[in-house]
Amino acid sequence: MFHDVIWKTLFTLQRLLAIFLFLALWEALPRFGFVDPFFLPPLSHVIQAIIKMAQTGELFQHLAISLRRTLTGFTLGLLVSVSLGLLIGWFSRVERFADPLLQAFRQTSALALFPVFILFFGIGEMSKAAIIFWGVQWPILLNTISGVKNVDPLLIKSARSMGASQLVISRKVVLPAALPSIFTGARLGATSAILLLIAAEMVGAKAGLGFLIFDAQQKFQIPRMYAAILLMSVIGYFANYTLVRLEKKYTAWKEELRPGN
Repeated sequence: MFHDVIWKTLFTLQRLLAIFLFLALWEALPRFGFVDPFFLPPLSHVIQAIIKMAQTGELFQHLAISLRRTLTGFTLGLLVSVSLGLLIGWFSRVERFADPLLQAFRQTSALALFPVFILFFGIGEMSKAAIIFWGVQWPILLNTISGVKNVDPLLIKSARSMGASQLVISRKVVLPAALPSIFTGARLGATSAILLLIAAEMVGAKAGLGFLIFDAQQKFQIPRMYAAILLMSVIGYFANYTLVRLEKKYTAWKEELRPGN
């Protein structure tokens, strides 16, 4: 037991070593004059900016608004894309009907459509949620379709031979088997949500981490700008970590099927 704890600790430290080295370089390069501190302030200055904004409450205001916008667009994209992906992947007639339109739509950049969203929804919360939804849905949708189409036919035939209905097969066989692909799409979608959030908050926003990045850059408050960028990276990291943990929880059967288990 004790040895297991030691090995897990060493493994965790090994995984974090690259991050520690990067942060150490970030602190050292501007301090020793290898990089202009005005353009890249030391990490400690950025941390001080984060602490100062936290003390005034400004940080939590921007953070809460950004998280709300991201979760709204991501959740909507997840619900719509998984439902549509299961439908298209399971019914070939629906795929033949919808695929040409979907292929045309998914080639359209979300950023290119942002002016259209503003025209329809204004510069308020709806347009920001819409652009995140548009960018999030495609990786989730395509991975869901792929996951459904790659379900082992023997599983479906076995379920049918036992008298299971289409609905039961969809819920008990197809959906669980497609979950790994769905989670892969969700992780890609979460990355897209963070990127699109920054772009959305740089236009017509008065709060949010994307707005903070743009506002700090305009005012040459460089440590604040890097503070917002760092926080965006942390949000993305924890979003990915959460989805990985959920995937392991709900697809534990994959580990049981691996040789040697």
